[in-house]
Parts: sequence; C-alpha cells; structure tokens
Amino acid sequence: MAQAEPLQQTLERTAPHDVDAEEGLLAACIIEGGHEILTDCLQQRVSTESFYKPSHRLIYEALLDLVKQDKVEVDEIILADKLRSMGHLDDVGGIEGINRLTGRIETTVHAAYWIEIVLEKALRRSLISTCVNVVEDCYASAGEITDFLEKIEQNIFNLRNDQGSTSAQPLRDPVEAASQLISRQINKESSADGVMTGFKDLDAMTQGFLSGQMIVLAARPSVGKTSLAMNFAEHAICPPGMLEPIPTLVFSLEMTSEQLAYRLVCSRAQVDMSRLREGFSQPKDQARLAQVASDLKMAPMWIDDASTISIYEMKAKARRLNSSLISKKQSPLGLIVIDYLQLISSADRNSPREQQISEISRAIKGMAKDLKLPVVVLSQLNRDMEKEKRDPRLSDLRESGAIEQDADVVLLLNRQHMIDEINEGDDGDGQHAPGPLGNIDKIKLIVAKQRNGPVGDVLLSFLRQYTRFENYAP
Repeated sequence: MAQAEPLQQTLERTAPHDVDAEEGLLAACIIEGGHEILTDCLQQRVSTESFYKPSHRLIYEALLDLVKQDKVEVDEIILADKLRSMGHLDDVGGIEGINRLTGRIETTVHAAYWIEIVLEKALRRSLISTCVNVVEDCYASAGEITDFLEKIEQNIFNLRNDQGSTSAQPLRDPVEAASQLISRQINKESSADGVMTGFKDLDAMTQGFLSGQMIVLAARPSVGKTSLAMNFAEHAICPPGMLEPIPTLVFSLEMTSEQLAYRLVCSRAQVDMSRLREGFSQPKDQARLAQVASDLKMAPMWIDDASTISIYEMKAKARRLNSSLISKKQSPLGLIVIDYLQLISSADRNSPREQQISEISRAIKGMAKDLKLPVVVLSQLNRDMEKEKRDPRLSDLRESGAIEQDADVVLLLNRQHMIDEINEGDDGDGQHAPGPLGNIDKIKLIVAKQRNGPVGDVLLSFLRQYTRFENYAP
C-alpha cells in the first residue's frame, strides 16, 4: 500500500511547466516576425507538445502554419486572422489575448533561454508520462520480462535522442575535421581514426573500420567468418607495439563464450586444437597457452553468448557497458562484433523473413551511428555462387537486399578460390589434405562494397590447424 502512495501522488500533482517562459517565447516569435527565433525553435525540436497550456499550443501551431505559407512578417493582426480561420481565436482570448502576450516582454534577447526552459519542462513531462505508462504496462503485461525491460530502456533512450539539435553545421567545421584527418593520413597516423584489422592489404584499402560504419563479413558456412572476425577483434584488444587496446564487445549467437575463448586462446598461441583435444601437446605449447591466456584475461573484451537476443537488446547492453566504462573513466567501447545477423531475433516474428532482416539491418546501422563505433556483423551467403561455381557477389547476401544497402563495407570470403588453388588431396568427401602450401590455404577476401574507398580483392593466408588468418606471403 505504501508503494502505491507515491504513484497516486504523482498522478494528482500538476505536471512541470513554466507559463512565463512559454509566453516569453511566443511573444518573441511574434515580435521578431516569426523567422529567426521560430527557426531556432524548429532546429531545437520545439513542437506544439512542448507547450503546456492548450492556448499556447494553438498559437504556436498557427505560427508554424504561417511560416510554412511563407508570410513575410508575422504580427498580431496576421496571427489573429490565422487563428480565426482555424476557429481558435476565442480559445486564445481573442486579439486582446494576443496583445497581452506581446506586452509581456520588451526585448527578444532572452529567446534562447526561454527555449531551453520550455524544452526542459517538456522533457520532464514526457519522462513522467513514460514512467506512468510503464506502471500501467507492469500491471497489464504478460510477456517476457527481459523484452519489457528493453522496451522501457529504449523508450527512455528515445526521449534523450529527441532532444538533440538537427541544425545544419557550417562547412568550416566538417572541413576542419577532414583537414585534420588528411594531415594524419599524410603523416601515417590514420590508425588513430579507424579500428585496424591487422591485415595490411585490407587496412590499406579501408583505412580501418571507422566510427558509425556497419561492416558486413559474409560467406558460406564453414569458410571462416567467425575466425576472421575474431582475428579483427584480437587485433583490436591486443594491438602491436605501444598502441592502446580498443574495448570490444562480441555478441556470439552461435557459439558459447567458452568455445569462443578456447578458439581465441589456441589461435593466438598457434596451437593445433585438434592435437590438443587428442592430448598431444608439447611443453612449449603449454607455456604459450598459459601466457596467451594470462594476456587475454587482461584484455578489454566482453562476450555475450545469449542464443536468443534482439537487436534492441544488443543496443541496450552495448549502451550500458559503454556508460559503465565511461563512468569508470576508462576508454569507451570501440568495436562491436555480431555473429551472426540471421540468428538475431526480430521484434515482429509474424512479418515476412525478408522484412525482419531489413529491420534488423537498419537497426544495426543505427546502433553504429548512435554509439559512434564500427559494428562488424557476420552474414550468410546463399547457394547460388556454389551452383554457378563463381566468386560471391553482393546479390548473394542471404534473405534481403537491405543488408547490401545499409552496409558501409561488405567483405566476402571466397572458399572456391581456395579449392581452385589447392586441388590436391581431395578424397571425394569435400575434405582437403595438405596441398602445395601444406596446412596454409590462400583465400581471397573480396571488398565488394565500400562507400568511401575502392573495392577489390585481398589475399589472406589461412592456417588451418590454428583456424587463423594471417597476412598473405607468397
């Protein structure tokens, strides 16, 4: 009963508002003529709902309509005529009400301050409304509690996002940022701007994975998508030289965190996993495994191996982790890896699968932009390339063309190239014994799409016994 009292008191209290600030802002818009100040209001996302008093909402709506009609100047008479045509002049107190409003202020110099107050009170009201809806949903909801919590978190996040300014930037600001990037590239410091993969030919082509990018790594099953993605992550968390490690979050929907860590340790230590499972290990292998395990324990990587998860849950978990790192004055998240796209749950399971994948793809791109970091997402290719015995291409991305559209970079791993190059030792069941290069396969990584750079092929060496990719060396 005691818990219900604060809720009841909240519902009975007057919502936050500041009538004086609302009147001052509306008066400033009218006196100034409805151009610069009203433009500032639109850029700061002041809407009719930002005003508390119904009459103020009607006046602001009329001002917006007049601006849309391209009126040269707005004054009390033009505004009154507009409100009369809308049937709301009496609702705002007639022409006397408008005159009283403009008589409240003598100067428009404080308009920016009034905008801040109006927006702050509106945000508080929205937050209260959201919280009240949460309480109602708690009583009515019978669904999964995890989905419910993520929905609440997304609603709160949307409130914060809605307060962002959409004003255009003067060209000098982005040109200055571009000039600094050019300078760093000339001085061979481009790694400061992108997450380097450790593969020199790929990094030379892409300049690393950049903030806000969605990078799709696609291939047929068992070609090495996970291995290559983990090589990307490994280079981020354990960079060579004196470079700072980049905190990385991995969503593994297919493998458990233990399996992924096992592969990562063996791959980095370059110990044959099959021989290790059979019990054949050398003392030097054991020493390397122990050293690598010790190093990786200190590396800034987090693995989430939930097998059923939506993109909105991923985004919420990434935001929480990022906020936790920042609050501890540590480096924020710099890379997210998702393995893999087709396993992500859709919010609407009844919609067609292609529509679900499109929604997930757009949300991944949105997550990259919102969190200001690159997101590497693995994806499946369809069977067409195998049937036609050709290189994979963008149209082979499985289930939806939206992936091709949303991605900034698309990387395609080509097994057929490996089979063509190493055609010895095929025993008829698809298994390949060591060919001319021993246990090293030459695999082609196709950069099929890149918004801000060239496309082409990159050769990689795949060390089969370590399930590890390395720079190609003829």
